[in-house]
Amino acid sequence: MFLSNFGMQMLSVAVSWDLYVQTKSALVLGNVGFVQVAPFILFALFAGHVADRYDRRRTMVLTQLLFLAASVILMFGSRSVTVVYCCLFLTAFGRAFQWPTRQALLPHVVVEGTLSNAITWNSSVQEISSVSGPAVAGILLAAAGSRTVYLIQAVFACLALFCYIGIRFRSKPVVDAPAPTVKSLLEGMHFVRDNKLILSAISLDLFAVLFGGATALLPIYAADILHAGARGLGWLRAAPSVGSVTMALILAHSPKIHRAGTALLWAVAGFGAATIVFGISRSFGLSLAMLALTGAFDNVSVVLRLSLLQTTPNYVRGRVLAFSSIFISSSNQFGAVESGWTAAWFGAVRSVAGGGIATLAVVAICAALSAPLRKWKQ
Repeated sequence: MFLSNFGMQMLSVAVSWDLYVQTKSALVLGNVGFVQVAPFILFALFAGHVADRYDRRRTMVLTQLLFLAASVILMFGSRSVTVVYCCLFLTAFGRAFQWPTRQALLPHVVVEGTLSNAITWNSSVQEISSVSGPAVAGILLAAAGSRTVYLIQAVFACLALFCYIGIRFRSKPVVDAPAPTVKSLLEGMHFVRDNKLILSAISLDLFAVLFGGATALLPIYAADILHAGARGLGWLRAAPSVGSVTMALILAHSPKIHRAGTALLWAVAGFGAATIVFGISRSFGLSLAMLALTGAFDNVSVVLRLSLLQTTPNYVRGRVLAFSSIFISSSNQFGAVESGWTAAWFGAVRSVAGGGIATLAVVAICAALSAPLRKWKQ
């Protein structure tokens, strides 16, 4: 996962920089969200069925091949807006199937009784790759150009492919989903609908990230507001992951969070407050610090939410995770669209700061309306 995510983070930085250099358009950057969310909306329910019914290791291998194909196309193609969008759609299609499969597989590759801690370390590894990937991409963009970034991403995609082939199970996953029918495909959605706690937790994440995401506008901040260039963009993209890794390591060596609902609400509120400060900052150092805080608070939310989702029964876990991925990906990608459009209308600073304020409002509303979330204890 480290290798795969490292490469994808590099590709994401290079793609966003290529698009902005070509077009100087906030709308082009924002519409990347549409391209990447469409596969999740179209295929996520079927992806969950695949995760529950078919060999999860094989699904991981096949989806990794899509990431490799995208990097090859970008390396040798024209890298026009259309080509870039098509490659992003291809990688999003692969992630739509890989994410629920990978999460559903996790309980079967760790020692029994260590799942909660494994989720934290899993998050740590992902965030470490999210730190190093953008930082390396920024340096390579400034020194050698985006084609070199795509080449290295292809190498990492190949290495990840071999790792997935070598996965061994500690307990054999039971693939016991029924044949695909409308009822079976919707079973994950019905499970979430009937579980008020899970519904509240993923709804909070959906609306908070929808309004509070600033990642799509980082090329504008790097080029025009903070005047940091391509290398600065790499560090800005890496900063949230620095905070997330730090928090993940703290959580991994700390007792379990018992008042999980209260912790989740405060974490999302902290994410919104840090977003506001980042939006209005003109200091590169302060901006990095605020982005690091958004990553730290987001990591608390991720660990708590994934721990909750992993408590679902194995027979429906893939479909529940797939349905939740619609929430997660929709919030990230539609958040990019919202940021791009509002930045085009009102400017990047007002877009980001206003989104942070909206995030705080979402937290207040969820805290007031969801008793199961407020009372949630692990």
